Amino acid sequence: MKNKWRMPHPATMFFLLTLVIVFFSWIFDIYGLNVVHPQTGDEIRVQSLLSPESIRWLLRNVVTNFTGFVPLGLVIVALFGVGVAQHSGFIGACIRRGVRKRPNPRRIILWVIFLGVLSNVLGDAGYIILLPIAATLFYSVGLHPIAGIITAYVSVTCGYSANIMLATLDPLMATITQDAALNTSRFSENIGPLSNYYFMFVSTFLIAGIIYFVTRRHLLPILGEYNGNIHAEGYKPLSRKERRALIISLLIGILYLIVILLATFSPWGILRGVNGGLIRSPFIMGILFLISFGAGLMGMVYGFASGRYRTDADVIEGLIEPMKMLSIYLVIAFFAAQMFACLEYSHLDKCLAIGGADILLSFDISNMGILLLFILFTAVINLIMVSSTTKWAFMAFIFVPVFQRLGIAPELTQCAYRIGDSSTNALTPFLFYMPLVLSYMQYYERQVSYGILLKYTWRYSVYILLVWTLLFFLWYISGLPLGL
Repeated sequence: MKNKWRMPHPATMFFLLTLVIVFFSWIFDIYGLNVVHPQTGDEIRVQSLLSPESIRWLLRNVVTNFTGFVPLGLVIVALFGVGVAQHSGFIGACIRRGVRKRPNPRRIILWVIFLGVLSNVLGDAGYIILLPIAATLFYSVGLHPIAGIITAYVSVTCGYSANIMLATLDPLMATITQDAALNTSRFSENIGPLSNYYFMFVSTFLIAGIIYFVTRRHLLPILGEYNGNIHAEGYKPLSRKERRALIISLLIGILYLIVILLATFSPWGILRGVNGGLIRSPFIMGILFLISFGAGLMGMVYGFASGRYRTDADVIEGLIEPMKMLSIYLVIAFFAAQMFACLEYSHLDKCLAIGGADILLSFDISNMGILLLFILFTAVINLIMVSSTTKWAFMAFIFVPVFQRLGIAPELTQCAYRIGDSSTNALTPFLFYMPLVLSYMQYYERQVSYGILLKYTWRYSVYILLVWTLLFFLWYISGLPLGL
């Protein structure tokens, strides 16, 4: 796969983006760019990263910026379990059992897409766990492994708000929307986590269909066959010993799942929050570790039952295996962590978002027109400020009260926001998990850069934004309820 974009290495790209942030923070600080936080009323001013205090801040925090980078610990912990499952042969056995003698690429593509879209029920687990498995699945049926990574990536990112069940994002968004709506007098309705459920249920299948269409029509023909250095064995039936090991490991996995569910949803569940809820509970906060531990447990059981593992040293070897790929990730993540820290410290993202919101609200157009502009505005802002809840935490207090005075219900504003917020996730270089995605891709192609990723993902975002917005428009004029 030749790189015609001539983009720099991902680590270099994040370093250059940091310099861009430094430059613009200096320029906007000279001109005194400042905005007022809509919730607290505090003044937010762009801070120059070239000031003496900022330079001292950076030198004091360059190490903690890296060690405190949110995805870093999550990635390492998650890949421990996946590494054991891969090294022991458990994942390979599952794929061989599922593919059998007649591989069905269409089924594999659909499975990856739906798992990616539905993965938001477990937070950000899809970024870390699904992408490498998707690469293996695609390669097992003769498709390019990077196509598997990209398909899983756009499914997780662009489908982040859609689901057929309640996800971790829904109650968080509803709580923020409720608080913002209460700023308007005479508002007494309750905005629950299922306020957008009907729309998001239908959106799940719409997004999955778009991703499948683009993957089959554009992505796979462009990538062609994989001729890299990573080679996997062709189909080989499971031996009797391997089948028995697979059954034992799956039974252990089911038993582990039952224990976790009982510890969460039973009357004595210790994995629920102190108030009995799931928001910020040990179950939600530790879900990635629970998944990783379960994968590692099944992998270890399979390894010993199949004869692949004989001592604890073999298990440790499985834990070490993913660290080979992480050497690339750690270098990229170091520069990405500094970029994110500088962006947050400068307040550049917040000032641009709030300033842009003021411009948007100055337009005098119909309610449908303002909602369509709001979707587009959110999609653009999402390119520099990607945290969905953080962004909504202050955007809700700008748009929800103003839109209410125009007769637009808070849950409708929230729904429009979620469309714009999810559609362009696959395009932004500021995504927290971008270093990991590029590391996964470089495992198969050393010359992969952000430009290559953007080349393959822009169609997904554009098509999803246009068609999803069209669905929203049709839903709006039909008067159908958005949810419960």
